[in-house]
Amino acid sequence: MELYDSIITATRALLAGTEPRRWDYDPAHVWRDTGESELVMLRDAAFELGGSGCASANFTCVTSSEALVERDEVLLYGKDLGELKGDVSFARLAFLLSDELSGDDEAAYQAIRDMEFVKYHVFPEGYMVRISSESNREQVRLSKTAVARGVSFRGIGGAYIAGYHKNPHVRRVQLVFVTDNGAVAELAKTAKKVDGITRTLTHILEGIPTDCGSCDLKPICDEVEGMREMHFGMRAKQ
Repeated sequence: MELYDSIITATRALLAGTEPRRWDYDPAHVWRDTGESELVMLRDAAFELGGSGCASANFTCVTSSEALVERDEVLLYGKDLGELKGDVSFARLAFLLSDELSGDDEAAYQAIRDMEFVKYHVFPEGYMVRISSESNREQVRLSKTAVARGVSFRGIGGAYIAGYHKNPHVRRVQLVFVTDNGAVAELAKTAKKVDGITRTLTHILEGIPTDCGSCDLKPICDEVEGMREMHFGMRAKQ
């Protein structure tokens, strides 16, 4: 699966100007998952990530290239949770190394969607997440109690990695958090590209006949390696 490889490479180039903090995944440092969504009232909140009109982005990229995701790890660009004093811009990115997805393109696509949907089933304690699939935003409200207890991106990232590894197709996970204002604004644009790839895949796999010259998704097919081949391969099956 190479459809998202160029996105991963471009994202790393965008963030290359800053040296991140890195933590290898360690089950001993995973923040507690409550197993269900937790309501954090505004009066109980320390601050919000992506709140108060701050930029926000989230996206997931799946790859079969071992060179792009070498180990389970958490990366942080910007301040950690215990260092923040108020609302900030925020991005959470997941780069997933998958096994070789068997079956046809439709089965592979469904496997990718299942991996992506893991983010809706991770519930770190004191860390209330609101995700907008339409705008590719992820907003988080941190409880004062969680901050006082020492919640960190290392622990939150570990909770997500543990969640992703419940999917049998996921081999490795790189979880990236960003609290740098300028970088998040650019990553929001990248999130739109990832969403465009997903919408194009849906378009192709639904078998909708189209004139490529007039299709508004043509730029995605032209830019993303393997997309055009998949498109014409599906049309040949019809």
